[in-house]
Amino acid sequence: MSAVTAPPTKPRKANKASKASKASARPAPARRTARLRPVVRVLSLLAALTVWQLLTTLDVQLWLRFDQFPSVTDVAREFGQRLADGAYWQDVSDSLRRIVTGFLLAAVLGVAAGVAVGRSRWAADLIGPVLEVLRPVPAIALVPVAILLFPSNEQGIVFITFTAAFFPVLVATRHAVRALAPVWEEAVLTMGGGRWRVLASVVLPGALPGIFGGLSVGIGVSWICVISAEMISGEYGIGYRTWQDYTVLDYPGVFTGIVSIGMLGWLTSTVVELLGRRLTHWLPRREGSATS
Repeated sequence: MSAVTAPPTKPRKANKASKASKASARPAPARRTARLRPVVRVLSLLAALTVWQLLTTLDVQLWLRFDQFPSVTDVAREFGQRLADGAYWQDVSDSLRRIVTGFLLAAVLGVAAGVAVGRSRWAADLIGPVLEVLRPVPAIALVPVAILLFPSNEQGIVFITFTAAFFPVLVATRHAVRALAPVWEEAVLTMGGGRWRVLASVVLPGALPGIFGGLSVGIGVSWICVISAEMISGEYGIGYRTWQDYTVLDYPGVFTGIVSIGMLGWLTSTVVELLGRRLTHWLPRREGSATS
């Protein structure tokens, strides 16, 4: 009786290498597009700066008037001088401290309130009506309330920043929690898990994409309100300095403040988005997508 020999098998390393090569292989147009995206973005920014420079240099006065606008070179010169000034960095640190403090408080309390309202009928009935009445009120309209409630302007500005970010996070979390399919919760309960297990294994992971959508909106609204609050009742910060430059007609200084606000807002928004991508890495991504 002849022995039956098993067919030869390929080495596992070769299989893994072939799978990796197939997974990493993309069409040539897609690779070229991915390489060109940073170039296109830089060219877009340069084109906008070039148009700005031309409109201000030529003193264009059509429907809009650019004869009073500072040019790009004026703003760049002023920005370079501010970078060498310690007062500028003090204003940046003050605004960042207010943003981070208010936003972190809004993130924690907004997620907690959103989960409570989305999961509990008692919470929805007890605090839901109060939150819905307060939600349409613009955060900047609460400046007089902050002045009456808090002993210092610093605490009042943090309160305004917190309020601005709290409601977007709350609403996004509530909708994300209510949109979860009940089959996952039933599966955890069937296997003997309790409410806390459902919260940790189903509710929070499932709602993370919606939560980070609210956080992305919240950080942008926070910057709008903290700058406005600094202009109205602040003593330090980018918003306060920008308003002071406007009162003395220092227009290059005003645009330096605007550019600084835009860069800081972009930086904080990017941090939130990258953190969201890292914590929701299990989500399917569109090929070639990148942080905008």
